[in-house]
Amino acid sequence: MTLSSGREWTDPSCPVARTVDLVGDRWSLLIVRDAMDGASTFTDFQQRLGIARNILTDRLRKLVDQGILTTSTLPGGKRHSYELTAEGQDLFTVVVALRQWGERHTFADNEPHSTLIDHAGNPIAQLRPENPEGELVTATTTRVRKVGEHGASVAGA
Repeated sequence: MTLSSGREWTDPSCPVARTVDLVGDRWSLLIVRDAMDGASTFTDFQQRLGIARNILTDRLRKLVDQGILTTSTLPGGKRHSYELTAEGQDLFTVVVALRQWGERHTFADNEPHSTLIDHAGNPIAQLRPENPEGELVTATTTRVRKVGEHGASVAGA
């Protein structure tokens, strides 16, 4: 799903800014996180997050409108089930990156916190951005090529 046409973006040429425009508020990312962890109904999200009904209604509607969640009607026809779309599932790496940053920088040594594990019960490895040769890259070893610079990607090119 491409959301570029007809939308006002904070910084139209920046992928980070566009992503923040879509899911950068506190509640949207926590809804996505909880959907990844099995929440699927309004009640699930409200109980897990302690979020006000009006705010949850607004964020769920926006996430559906943006193609991050999809809905289906539950038996009985009055309630909806929410499920991540492929685009929503693709936010997994973003959520893991935030989790791992939080583990490193927001907890005291030995302070208990939740842990993301694989199906075998093993903690997942630290995310590691790499160049095509498999070498670690950092903010000091990379730069952003702005639109219009030589070699920059341009829509339609």
